[in-house]
Amino acid sequence: MGAEQKKKGGLGRGLGALLDNSSDLTPRKNSSDQTNSVGSVSLISISDIEANPFNPRTHFEKEALEELSNSIKVHGIIQPLTLRNTGRGKYQLISGERRFRASQLAGLKEVPAYIRVANDQEMLEMALVENIQREDLNAIEVALSYQRLIEECSLTQEQMSQKIAKSRSSITNHLRLLKLPAEIQKSVRDGKISMGHARALVSAGDEEFQLDLHEHVLLEELSVRELELIIRDGNTKPKPTQVKQQLKPLNVLQTNFCNQISDKTSTRVEIKKSNNGSGKITIQFNSEVDLNRIIEILNK
Repeated sequence: MGAEQKKKGGLGRGLGALLDNSSDLTPRKNSSDQTNSVGSVSLISISDIEANPFNPRTHFEKEALEELSNSIKVHGIIQPLTLRNTGRGKYQLISGERRFRASQLAGLKEVPAYIRVANDQEMLEMALVENIQREDLNAIEVALSYQRLIEECSLTQEQMSQKIAKSRSSITNHLRLLKLPAEIQKSVRDGKISMGHARALVSAGDEEFQLDLHEHVLLEELSVRELELIIRDGNTKPKPTQVKQQLKPLNVLQTNFCNQISDKTSTRVEIKKSNNGSGKITIQFNSEVDLNRIIEILNK
């Protein structure tokens, strides 16, 4: 019993409180009388498990899933999934979709799981809180989860702060990111800019100026501090052309180079340069296979 209490403690304050308030129905596999035992783990057939329609996380990196899949092949699943019993021998994921997908890749037939009873409202709240407490979520995914807790679970920021053990200022800072243009949100999600960059851009002024600054951050690889200084100097009267004027046009030699490499590799090639002489050459690729194809062509 002591070991089980420690395991629940690792779930975090918010999710632990939610699960403690829900009813547990955990049938032991192959038990003749299907005895329910609170807190025990059952082996459930993967074919009987459905994805959680309320999971706020929609993006799973293929490489990370493959790494987890390889780990599961060697060590098995360390942390059981949490499932909802939907009846007729079927189950729905409450939490653990990444482990579930990796288990499918690993070719497992069964996975260990806690079985719980939850209505749709409880299930959504459990999934959202569980995802928020993950360390590998990007800031936009966290912000979207916060927004859903407010809108769909009718929680105030104060109530949410108590459930997930996060400060109200942290919640507010994440929610403000959703006011940014979609292009900037995508850069946060893809790890091209940090949350610090995004927070600075929120206060930069109008959308056009935010997008100009965003392009400048990517091109010049500005630190958060450097971005904040630019915003501070021009924040009283944003000038949408302030950054674009710093991008120099290409000369004939440079344009021809782009065209030649683009024709040779059958992909988009760009050169971006600023007045200070720095810049980037970008060669676009669509997959690992496509990247290897381009490298082989350029190595010939």
